[in-house]
Amino acid sequence: MAGGLYSMSAKDFDQTLDLTKVKPYGDTMNDGKVQVSFTLPVPKGAEAEEAAKMLMKKMGFENPLVAFSQELTPGFTFFNCYGNLTHTVDYSNIYVPKVESNTMDMHECDDYIKENIGRKLVLVGASTGTDAHTVGIDAIMNMKGYAGHYGLERYDMVEAYNLGSQVPNEEFLAKAIELKADAILVSQTVTQKDVHIQNLTELIELMEAEGLRDKMIVVCGGPRISHELAKELGYDAGFGANTYADDVASFVAQEYVKRNAK
Repeated sequence: MAGGLYSMSAKDFDQTLDLTKVKPYGDTMNDGKVQVSFTLPVPKGAEAEEAAKMLMKKMGFENPLVAFSQELTPGFTFFNCYGNLTHTVDYSNIYVPKVESNTMDMHECDDYIKENIGRKLVLVGASTGTDAHTVGIDAIMNMKGYAGHYGLERYDMVEAYNLGSQVPNEEFLAKAIELKADAILVSQTVTQKDVHIQNLTELIELMEAEGLRDKMIVVCGGPRISHELAKELGYDAGFGANTYADDVASFVAQEYVKRNAK
């Protein structure tokens, strides 16, 4: 665009990248261009669009523009807006806790387990509590895996047990004991009202009550799971979006070796 919202001719700002003051990029460094979509519980009209622009200004946007609005149902209007964000973040000072392990592919991980452990690792996984979704645990455990990353069932040196969904924590733990699990993997997809926090906490409390917490490696994963959250809840590691069986297997194998080093 040569003019209108994206015109730079009337703008006077530093176009040099400064990692201590990072802001969104539209088509020019530091222009702060952002697209925002939201719904307001008001009827469609001029007043509704003005309300949307006022809200954008309170969010920290300059030059707010309502590019599109549509009534979803009587009394509710959807907006697609643009604006220039004034806020910045200091990227150079950001620290994100991460899983401390070297990710190996399936063959490398199998070789590592053979050389350093000498037997198959037993991993038991499930979507626990009331969570009926298996897409996460299946992506990690099923033989075909996901996105070109084979699942744990395909590893020669991993004995993987996928217990499926809606597995009560008590049954999950009992099965892990029966199978003499080296590690247990908990998947949580449903997160409404932080139900995943309650369920994950309950499992750790059960393990501590039974004196089992230090006898197994405990890993959790899901779209809203971070390593930082997992550690806060008492888990050894947490895996969120864009992580695969390679990441989980590598961590478990290396953590097992570290714990059992002579």
